[in-house]
Amino acid sequence: MTFEFKLPDLGEGITEGEIVKWRVKPGDEVAEHQAIVDIETDKAIVEVPSPRKGRILKLNKTEGEAINVGETIVFIEAPEEIAKANRPSMSVVGSLPDEDIITASPKARTLARKLGIDIAKINGTGPGGVVTEKDVLGANVAAKVAEPSLAQASDKSGPIERVPIKGVRKAITKNLLASKNNTASVTGMDDADVTELWALRAREQKAAKEKGLHLTFLPFFIKAVQHALQTHPMLNGSVDEEREEIVVKKYFNTGVAVDTPDGLMVPVVKDVNKKTILELAAELQELSKKARERKITLEELKGSTFTISNYGSFGGTYATPIINYPDVAILGTGKISDKPWVKDGKIVIRKILPLSLTFDHRVVDGVEAAAFLTKVIAYLEDPAMIFIESM
Repeated sequence: MTFEFKLPDLGEGITEGEIVKWRVKPGDEVAEHQAIVDIETDKAIVEVPSPRKGRILKLNKTEGEAINVGETIVFIEAPEEIAKANRPSMSVVGSLPDEDIITASPKARTLARKLGIDIAKINGTGPGGVVTEKDVLGANVAAKVAEPSLAQASDKSGPIERVPIKGVRKAITKNLLASKNNTASVTGMDDADVTELWALRAREQKAAKEKGLHLTFLPFFIKAVQHALQTHPMLNGSVDEEREEIVVKKYFNTGVAVDTPDGLMVPVVKDVNKKTILELAAELQELSKKARERKITLEELKGSTFTISNYGSFGGTYATPIINYPDVAILGTGKISDKPWVKDGKIVIRKILPLSLTFDHRVVDGVEAAAFLTKVIAYLEDPAMIFIESM
């Protein structure tokens, strides 16, 4: 009996994905729960396991091809059928060779070898699913169309390149539109004198390095935000659109924007109020690594209550960061630089951090948002307060 394995519901409202890598090929025997394919969703790369033991008869999708929830991924032959197939057929002249797993006409096989096409990846349209010469030619044309050269693609003005919107970029597009359509965004900006924080981090770098950690400013930003949210809890929430209620979160999970080769991802550091600066540094280091290597899980990408975007690490100063919906606020941190600053009535050179806070005006008024940002600045300008209130 052949089992038709369809892409199951992956949760989190995911309806489609893209085949990134097959871990099996036709003819391979697989165990129940063995990972057979990596599928990139709009949130992460997910390993999909086989729901049963058997032998892979046919891969229904090729690498790079899109697949929807409910579509067939593979056909799996049951163990009893494998045993039956392994018994050699006998004739008066001896054993007959086993037939190839993929059913195709001899001419189709010859043509596929000539064109360098994997016949196992072609859906047959002949009787009983037999792969025909026409199927092979169609697959060859599709392959050429799917990978046009830069010289082949052009508009009225000159050469162009078309980049499909998929994977992480598709997720970014979806999330940005959700934020734009569901929030009333306003951005306020201010500066913080982080000279003392700069000196503190410099002093503690060696101790952190001995623990295998690279101590950035981000753990300090996270703790400053956490303490400020405890005073201004409305910024630590979301909106229940159906019930028309503001949901104020009593836990503190910080989403941190991470730039990866595939686009922006937002891993979430959970329960930041229960963690030290060094513990946050360790977790940030691990999550960032997993995000860039596309090994991060869906669980590690969900559940944020507030987000921080540290574009200062790439040289940015001020911005209007877009809210990571359904959060109601996001803090953008710019590049720290030396600037003239008035301190105790004198102009001195200090380390200045630009800050940009975008908030949903439906939930938070400007006065509350300004007070929150002022509170964050107070913690960053006097980092000892972070440690005193963390006890």
